[in-house]
Amino acid sequence: MATQSVLETFVDHCGRAPDKTGVHFEGEDYSYARLLALARQAAGALAAHGVEAGDRVALFLGNSVDFLAAYLGIHLAGGIVVPVNTLYRQVELRHILSDSGAAVCVTDAALRPSLDALRGDLKELRHILEAPLLSEQPASPLRLPDGDEIALIGYTSGTTGRSKGAMLRHRNVLANIASVCQAWRWTDRDHLLLTLPLFHVHGLLVGFHGTLFAGAGCELHRAFSAATVFDRLNSGAFSMFFGVPTMYVRLLDEQRRRNLTPPPLRLYVSGSAALSQDTFAAFEAQFGQRILERYGMTETVMNLTNPYDGERRPGAVGQPFPGQEAHIVDVATRAPLGSERDGEIEVRGGHVFAGYWQRPDATTEAFTSDGWFKTGDLGRVSAEGYFSINGRASELIITGGYNVYPREIEDVIARFPGVREVAVIGLPDAEFGEQVAAAIAADPGTSPDEVIAFCREQLAAFKKPKRIVLVDALPRNAMQKVQKHLVRTLFET
Repeated sequence: MATQSVLETFVDHCGRAPDKTGVHFEGEDYSYARLLALARQAAGALAAHGVEAGDRVALFLGNSVDFLAAYLGIHLAGGIVVPVNTLYRQVELRHILSDSGAAVCVTDAALRPSLDALRGDLKELRHILEAPLLSEQPASPLRLPDGDEIALIGYTSGTTGRSKGAMLRHRNVLANIASVCQAWRWTDRDHLLLTLPLFHVHGLLVGFHGTLFAGAGCELHRAFSAATVFDRLNSGAFSMFFGVPTMYVRLLDEQRRRNLTPPPLRLYVSGSAALSQDTFAAFEAQFGQRILERYGMTETVMNLTNPYDGERRPGAVGQPFPGQEAHIVDVATRAPLGSERDGEIEVRGGHVFAGYWQRPDATTEAFTSDGWFKTGDLGRVSAEGYFSINGRASELIITGGYNVYPREIEDVIARFPGVREVAVIGLPDAEFGEQVAAAIAADPGTSPDEVIAFCREQLAAFKKPKRIVLVDALPRNAMQKVQKHLVRTLFET
């Protein structure tokens, strides 16, 4: 019988190499066998608190072995994991816990007060459990999930408004990580430095899942610190590091400060936000390695990747992973487009989610009749088959009948001296329908008029910003994605 879940591959590795270190955390090694024992204890504790197959169990917990044990334990107990961003508070917590109908939430003493304050609003939440308590119960029987069972409900990052819960089956996440490991040559000899938050699919369903699927090892940190990560990279103990663009910018600053280059890794990967071509080039110059940029999302985990062997093209997110499909379609007609044409990216394959939790309307809208998932991301594909991302379809600006892609303008403004970061949006315009507007974080003395003049030299006249607002920093979520719906509020004052 074919493998049904990542959990099944983990248990298989436990049988074949029980003493191998799967996770190193805060000075302590956790073998595969020890991780499984902790997971079975967590499953026993959850079962003792009434968790049954199909129950949603929220994980409101920071990076730790407690998180990993609870995550695996929820699956052993037949539950559905609902990861929750640890930065969330009243409004976000209330939405996710009520929308998912979570029966149990696993947290810790530091985060618990935020949950206690909501107990009166969450009628379906039966128990709040603190993670260390999960190890106080006898181990549960070893029950492995079926591939068609829902493994996880991941709430979309909410960069444009209220988040939806994306249901991923065990077979979806298994198919995805199998493709990732194949594409990136991930094997049991690899050692990953993992500092990404586990509440996000990048850290959990790629970093941790890949470790388990490959039978490899990882060193888990509670959070990213440029100084600490640089020290660990310099140790030569790792073969892989996954990060978001902000992490790479800070590592570049750390390298300049120390004037020291760590030994090469087998693979540096960037995702969750666009990696600028300047950062790509600077990292190659200072670290001597070309970052592999990829593209994914909550509903599908990983979709596209630059090649492990071959050209890693700056500004591009590569090609479909093995066993997956992607193409570009016209936003209005949904007709497939050829190379070098702007449109929306659609993907198809075993990695694509089962639909939105309790949102059949949104699920129907998200898929075509022949099974393509409408990602909502705008992009194009080159003649050589490399995809690039221009922004969200919902962010497309139509001014005077012309389509304007925010990413193109953002790339131009980012080259203006003194500009640290920029976000472009469309604002209502009585004459043209929409006008281009840019929020810019820049050095003191930066002139909006000079930025506009610079854009006029580089771009067609209809693409230049009509309004610019200078800010200290752009609003971002925990994965450093710019929250465009909050950028819009910057122009309301």
